[in-house]
Amino acid sequence: MLSTGALRAHLLAAGLAGTVATSREESLRSYRLFAARDPRVLLGLDPAWGWGEADLLRLMADKCGVSGDPEHRSGPDVIDPERTLRGLDAFAARLGAAAARRVPVLFGTGHPHRLLGFYVALADALSAAGCLVLTPAQGRCVDITTRFGVRTYLLDYVRGVALVREPGLSGGGVEVGAHSHSALPVRAALESAAEGGGPLPELVVGDHGWVCGAGQLGIEAIGLADTDDPALFVGEAEGQVSVAVPLDDGVRSDYYRPLTRYVLNRACLSR
Repeated sequence: MLSTGALRAHLLAAGLAGTVATSREESLRSYRLFAARDPRVLLGLDPAWGWGEADLLRLMADKCGVSGDPEHRSGPDVIDPERTLRGLDAFAARLGAAAARRVPVLFGTGHPHRLLGFYVALADALSAAGCLVLTPAQGRCVDITTRFGVRTYLLDYVRGVALVREPGLSGGGVEVGAHSHSALPVRAALESAAEGGGPLPELVVGDHGWVCGAGQLGIEAIGLADTDDPALFVGEAEGQVSVAVPLDDGVRSDYYRPLTRYVLNRACLSR
């Protein structure tokens, strides 16, 4: 079993916590846009409270460990590894509870190039524990607004984990997944599940719009988030998101493998 100390050391060495690649400028820009209710950073969340930039900075300092100094405006951002570890423990506890109750679960990622393997391992473990891993709306077209205008993507699944990809590309791998912040894919998946009369997920696991979009609709949601993704932490503060784990979501995919082992062990799902 991977010890807490060993994982803490890995988080720092891999840049998952400690000094991370996300810049302070990127984070502050996201807080500014969130305060202005820009849908690009709301990620499907409709905040109940009024969040100003100063409020968001205080929240992110509390949730992630970023500097709470408003005069600190440049350089790399920082995530406190202790907060990451606490988040992973809470994340694992939710997975363990889902496995114990054998509830239907939906996995989805807007970071397939980095995080697909992490979620696939969790989906495999929950499936082996008797949970139904849902794959609704596979192949459905979803129109998503991007910086290049409205683009049509296909909702696809790789070993039980949802992602969006560009039409015309063959499925079945990380390389065909597109980076996305949108909540529209999870809404399409949930709508399809409801229309088909099949089970709805009792837990959604993922990042970006998958977590916020599901949480906004009242479904328990847990996920990973970087310092420039305040929506998940706002959702956690307001009660729409059950767990938001602070970490860098853009490092090499193999750097997340120790997190997978740690979470599965904590959730009593290791095989």
